Amino acid sequence: MTASLSVIAAVVALLALALIAIERGPGTSKELALVATIGAAAAAGRVLFAPLPSVKPVTTICVVTGAALGARAGLAVGAIAALVSNAFLGQGWWTPAQMLLWGLAGVSGAALRPLARRPVGLAAITCVWGFVFGWAMDLWSLALFGPEVSWASFVARTSTGMWFNTAGAIGNVVFSLTIGPALYRLILRYRARVHVELSEGATA
Repeated sequence: MTASLSVIAAVVALLALALIAIERGPGTSKELALVATIGAAAAAGRVLFAPLPSVKPVTTICVVTGAALGARAGLAVGAIAALVSNAFLGQGWWTPAQMLLWGLAGVSGAALRPLARRPVGLAAITCVWGFVFGWAMDLWSLALFGPEVSWASFVARTSTGMWFNTAGAIGNVVFSLTIGPALYRLILRYRARVHVELSEGATA
């Protein structure tokens, strides 16, 4: 198997596993509604900031969701955000990779919860994702359209998009320091309210 086919197979397999995890995981109707709402809000934020290349609040929202609600919720929000926003911005070869990458950003929020709960830590995580997301999309493009998946072609491709990746990373930091803490507290409050209501219903 060539390097290009390996990349394509890995993305397809990981995305399929992610969708299975979202579909079969546990969750109440209110929790699922919350995840869907956050995913729609992330999609709306991406559409709203469409005129600014690479500067989007999606990564911050995904990481915060993962930190507040867990890996499965972060994964779902990332996939929803990409799929729904591309319904307005245009579906294409980029959609599967975006679904996977933003989903993985949500998973990283859960995995790095102690760090993601602090504004500076959240900013650091999303700053890294600003570059990782751009590099991964470059790799996906090379796998699909060539000329080849190799270190030389990867460096050449990423060097042309350096400013876009940098803008994305800076944008992520700004969103993390401004909306990140408030969003985290908001999600936690809603989660606590849902759990209280469920407990009261179980004992009634």
